[in-house]
Amino acid sequence: MNTILDMKNISISFPGVKALSNVDFQAQTGRVHALIGANGAGKSTLMKILSGAYGHYEGDMSINGEPVHIRQPADAKKHGIQMVYQEVDTALIPHLTVGENIMMDQLINGRQEKGWIRWRQLREEAAALLRKMNLSLSPTKQISELTLAEKQMVLIARAISNDCRFLILDEPTAPLSQTETDELFRIVRQLKEEDVSIIFISHRLPELFAICDDITIMRNGELVSKNLIADTTQNEVVERMLGRKMDEQFPTRTFQKGRVLLQASALSASGVNGVNIRIHAGEVVGLTGLVGAGKSEICKALFGESKLEAGEIQLNGKSVLFRSPYDAVRHGLVLVPEERRREGVFVSESVLSNITVTTLTSMLKAGVLIDFKKERERAASIIDRLDVRTPSQEAKVRHLSGGNQQKIAIGKWLLAEADVYIFDEPTKGIDVGAKREIFELIAELAARGKGILYASSEMTEIFGMTDRLYVIYDGQAVLEKETSGTTEEEVMYYSTGGK
Repeated sequence: MNTILDMKNISISFPGVKALSNVDFQAQTGRVHALIGANGAGKSTLMKILSGAYGHYEGDMSINGEPVHIRQPADAKKHGIQMVYQEVDTALIPHLTVGENIMMDQLINGRQEKGWIRWRQLREEAAALLRKMNLSLSPTKQISELTLAEKQMVLIARAISNDCRFLILDEPTAPLSQTETDELFRIVRQLKEEDVSIIFISHRLPELFAICDDITIMRNGELVSKNLIADTTQNEVVERMLGRKMDEQFPTRTFQKGRVLLQASALSASGVNGVNIRIHAGEVVGLTGLVGAGKSEICKALFGESKLEAGEIQLNGKSVLFRSPYDAVRHGLVLVPEERRREGVFVSESVLSNITVTTLTSMLKAGVLIDFKKERERAASIIDRLDVRTPSQEAKVRHLSGGNQQKIAIGKWLLAEADVYIFDEPTKGIDVGAKREIFELIAELAARGKGILYASSEMTEIFGMTDRLYVIYDGQAVLEKETSGTTEEEVMYYSTGGK
């Protein structure tokens, strides 16, 4: 018999903003339910209420008609509700092993006998879960040694290690390769057969239409519609999400190549092997390949975050040695990292502090005191320019949607007026409307003569945004082509190791 979970008239407010207004949501075991909406629509907030992360909501919940009261995570877990969050690093303990992280709930709840934990039993149970998920990870491996994709799978394994009836996956495929995504879908279908309900939050519409049975669409904190996937189309979903017709995704650009701004020769560092890259003024250069190919490692090596083992970097025709990201920024090179919450913004600080943190020295009075009026004016200019949806400059960044957090991660560098901008997976986990805004921003930077390195595993973005591209495989640049002179088939061939 299927179990039905009902949420009725759910509302919640945070300082300065009402995040949800009388939202209804229903999920049923044995089905995969897509929950979708633009950034800031309230979908993650709704699921955080369901998983017990936010307890100050109004409204009612029931399971099979029986009222349930969920005000903290323990309440949700008691009813078989588990959530795997998008920010995987915030949910794992890096100095513990894979097995210990998977069995964390059992450790916390005191699976022990006379003060002793049965470590061998815990490792065996973790290993059995990993085998069930067809993962070759060792339970004794440190979390800090894992890739982003492997960390995502560990979190899913932890969720299903409990008596899970409702599994919430928040952007689960964002860090995964196609092979890993296929494996995740196999697990989702298996759980569905085992009468688990999977609530799938994602901005990747083709995936939702491939795996889901039902779809709920939200906008501005309210319910828009609920349909069977079979009864709607991707275009209809986008229009309901945005409340308008969808424009052409990528902006029209006229590319005028200027002088060479960045030249990296025989660059070697951790995960980088003899890479040559150049970027001209006004040019958007793509860096593409499969997840784990080395794109992020190249970005970090260029930014001074990784120690160079060999090679040379020239910026504006002069040889430079970046011993730290500070050196890179000082010379006019900036990075918007892939993991925005961990590396791109200070989630516990205000919007104002995040936007101005990179340029505070330019706002000093008498070289000592911050000119707070100038700071607020500059932050306001970025908020207006990027259309950051925030109740105030003082709002904490953690309360903003993923798309707005990404705008802030980018906006702080706009004040710095760099020469070269590196974007590492800039549209990861954001909706189609916010993507368009970021594409327009990048096009504007290129039109102003900035050099752009655009690292992405999203092939449509590489072909829609870049002028020239490098294909990365195993830390090496195995193909360099004008984007208009190649095809997705050729890029994929080289991305998978073709010679």
